[in-house]
Amino acid sequence: MRFILVSCLAVALSSAPVAASDLADEIGGYLDFAGYTEGIIQPAQLTEDILPGVTFVDVRGADQFASDGIEGALHIEWREIVARADELPETGMVVMYCDTAVLSSQAMLVARLLGHDNVLVLQGGRAAFQP
Repeated sequence: MRFILVSCLAVALSSAPVAASDLADEIGGYLDFAGYTEGIIQPAQLTEDILPGVTFVDVRGADQFASDGIEGALHIEWREIVARADELPETGMVVMYCDTAVLSSQAMLVARLLGHDNVLVLQGGRAAFQP
């Protein structure tokens, strides 16, 4: 199913015509397998023993990233996830964050639809995480 979904996304992003119902069916199938808390990590779960293996991705604008980004985080604005998905690590935990978890949730869904199953959203956004 993931191959079909990624193929549909690739076609949709290339501006070629794609049946909206086919794309909707594939996305619906993907969402059928997702639980309500799938893809979310609580700040308390980011313990000292796992932090060294976490890649943080700040999906906010450049100004916000510069003013209070998490040290060592990658900066990929949420609208750039498709174009820059190859920059996301394929292994290890990838935690996306913004201010409220709204933009990072959108970025995470796109990243997962593109095959990055290791991407999570920081619940509560940047303000909730104090290393």
